[in-house]
Amino acid sequence: MPVPKGRSGMILSDSGPMTKPRFLLSVTNDDNDYQIEQATSARQVASKNGVDVEIVCAQDDGILQSQQLLNRIQSTVDPRPNAILFEPAGSTVLPQAARAAAAAGIGWAVLSRDAEYINELRMIYRVPAFVVSANHEEIGRIQGRQLAALLPAGGVVLCIQGPSHSLAAKQRHIGLLETKPENIRLRIIKAHWTESSSRKAVTAWLGLSTSRGTEIAAICAQDDSMAIGARKAFEECAHQLRQSWLKIAFLGCDGMPRTGQEWVRRGLLAATIFTPPTAGIAIELLSRFMAKGTMPPVRTLTETLSIPSIRDLARNTQDALAQTGR
Repeated sequence: MPVPKGRSGMILSDSGPMTKPRFLLSVTNDDNDYQIEQATSARQVASKNGVDVEIVCAQDDGILQSQQLLNRIQSTVDPRPNAILFEPAGSTVLPQAARAAAAAGIGWAVLSRDAEYINELRMIYRVPAFVVSANHEEIGRIQGRQLAALLPAGGVVLCIQGPSHSLAAKQRHIGLLETKPENIRLRIIKAHWTESSSRKAVTAWLGLSTSRGTEIAAICAQDDSMAIGARKAFEECAHQLRQSWLKIAFLGCDGMPRTGQEWVRRGLLAATIFTPPTAGIAIELLSRFMAKGTMPPVRTLTETLSIPSIRDLARNTQDALAQTGR
């Protein structure tokens, strides 16, 4: 007996259209505050909409992620999900898995990254295929404006970026270069979107002889977990400038309420950038499709926000400079 499909070709269920929909969410890792919030928001929105969501972790391995998803798409033992949502863990957006899913009538949502094949999936297979992402270049531009507000006199900024294969890391860096003043010079360190990887990378940098003669004006990380990892590395170092370094500004982004925003309130970070989780938005769009047949937009961009505002950062910096007479 053929599997029943909805008006757009998407599988509604293995036993009929009234069965509770099942979604599969693949997160990149379970050691990053944003990925943890992705999972949390997915569960909350799924519960509100009466759908089941299963969450798997790709362990920062794009090949493993592809295998996990293809195994579920092609499985004859486990029930197929009605839709797959994933944030790419590697350098590609898994076009092979995407086409296999669409051919099987499974919806496909790419999170926090664009994918050129989306229009093809929608046209050929008529499944709900779409992207939900932040504007990563705008995130970088906001971080450049934050640095300009915090460092009117310029200086050297230690910039902790995501891995080289990450398109988001590249786009955030491009945006940062667009708005960063010329009197701010960057020193780049690579990490893997986790506190532990950043802590290790910064500790290694602090051990270099070249770091000892560098006067750092701020630490700028491409996410909050890496910013806190960098701060812990500075706290643990035996460098003679340790105390003065801990007084400089540490910047992150993602701005989750219980982590990034809380760290700003406690003074551990000078600023962050709020980027709403994309998984909950994608599940909302898929649930609407399942209930009403409303096709999601091809691309949905989330709004990003500086915390504190750029104006407040600039005002606080000017007040601090006035008090010190500089």
